[in-house]
Amino acid sequence: MERKRNIIVGQSGGPTAVINSSLAGVYKTAKERGFHKVYGMLHGIQGLLDEQYVDLSTQIHSDMDIELLKRTPSAFLGSCRYKLPEIHENIEIYERIFEILDKLDIETFIYIGGNDSMDTIKKLSDYAIIKGHSQKFLGVPKTIDNDLALTDHTPGFGSAAKYIAASTKEVIRDALGLTYHKDMITIIEIMGRNAGWLTGATALAKTEECDGPDLIYLPEIPFDIDKFLEKTKELLKKKESIVIAVSEGIKLADGRYVCELSGGADYVDAFGHKQLQGTATYLANYLGAEIGCKTRSIEFSTLQRSASHMASRVDVNEAFMVGGAAVKAADEGDNGKMVVIARVSDDPYMSIYDVHRIANNEKTVPREWVNEEGNYVTDDFINYIEPLIQGDYQPFMVNGLPQHLVLKEV
Repeated sequence: MERKRNIIVGQSGGPTAVINSSLAGVYKTAKERGFHKVYGMLHGIQGLLDEQYVDLSTQIHSDMDIELLKRTPSAFLGSCRYKLPEIHENIEIYERIFEILDKLDIETFIYIGGNDSMDTIKKLSDYAIIKGHSQKFLGVPKTIDNDLALTDHTPGFGSAAKYIAASTKEVIRDALGLTYHKDMITIIEIMGRNAGWLTGATALAKTEECDGPDLIYLPEIPFDIDKFLEKTKELLKKKESIVIAVSEGIKLADGRYVCELSGGADYVDAFGHKQLQGTATYLANYLGAEIGCKTRSIEFSTLQRSASHMASRVDVNEAFMVGGAAVKAADEGDNGKMVVIARVSDDPYMSIYDVHRIANNEKTVPREWVNEEGNYVTDDFINYIEPLIQGDYQPFMVNGLPQHLVLKEV
C-alpha cells in the first residue's frame, strides 16, 4: 500500500490533565493509518508561523512512551493563545501557513483545543476551500471549562472535576479541624468565566461522610452580594464552619465581575477575555469586615488543569479516542469539523459536527440544573457529572513522584 502523506498536530489554549492523551491518540492512529510523518507544531499555530515544529517520531519511540504521554499534564508540544485574523484582514498570514503546510507535504491538520481553537480550524478550512487547497482540517475538543457547543462534555473536564471534588472534601475536613469555639468561613475560587460546570463539581464532595460545600455560586446566575451576606449569616447560626464555592467569573446584575470590585481583571488576552482573579479574596475580605469572624480564600488556579495524578480513567480514555477519531475522520474525507462526544444514557460515544456550529459558541449550565435561590446545583447536575470522574489512571512513579514525558531537543 502506498504510504499517505504527512499529518501535523498542534495544541492550543489552556492545557488539561488529558490533552496529551489526545495527542497520543492522534499519533498512534496516524501511524496505524499509514501516514508517513506526524509533525507536532511547537506552541500551536503561532509556533507554526515561525516554522517551529518537530517530527514526533523523534520523541515517541515505543508504546511505553505513548502510555507516559497519556499520563503527562500540560501541553507536551507547548500551547498558545493566538487569534487568527479574518481572511480578508490579513491574507498574507494564510498564504504563509499554507506555504509551510505544502513544504511539509501535509495532508491533514489536527488542532487540539477549545472554542478559540475551533475558530482557527474554521478559518483555515474555509481558506482551503476558497483557494482550492487539498488539506483537511479537524478539531479535537479540549477544555476543562466544558463549554464547547453541541458537546455532551469535553475531554479535560472530568479530570478537573475529579480534582476539584476531592480537593473540596479535603478543604472541608481541614476547616472542620480549626473551628473549636470560633466561626470560620472558607471561600474556594474555581475556574469558569461564563460557564459554571467546574464550580458545580464541588457538589460531588457531598458524600456519606462529608456535607459538601454549603453554597455554590455559578456565573450563569447574577450574583447578589446582599443576599450572599444574609445567607452566610443565616448559616453561621447553625454551624461554625462554612465552605462556599464560587466561579471566578460570577457577575453582579449590572454585568461587572465581582473580582473587578477589588481592582482585578485589568489584563485582556488576544481574544478579548479579561483575566479573572481575586474573586474569593474579595468576598472573604468582605465577609470578614461585615461579620467579624475568621475568613480565608483558596484559589485552586492551575492545579485544576494540571493534576494528572488525579485524572479520571474515563477522561483519559475518551481524550485518547477523540484524538484517534479526528485522524480517521480526516482520512475518510471530513474537513472543517470537530469530533464531539455525545451521550446515550450514560454510555458516551463520538460523532462529528461542522466546526462552524461550534466555534465561538458557549455551552453553559442549564438554569434548571441550579436551585431556585441560585446558590446550589441540583441532582440532575450531579447525575450528569458523576460518570465522568470514574476510575483512576495511576501515574508511573519514580523515586516517589510521577514521571512525565518531556519534549527533547533534536
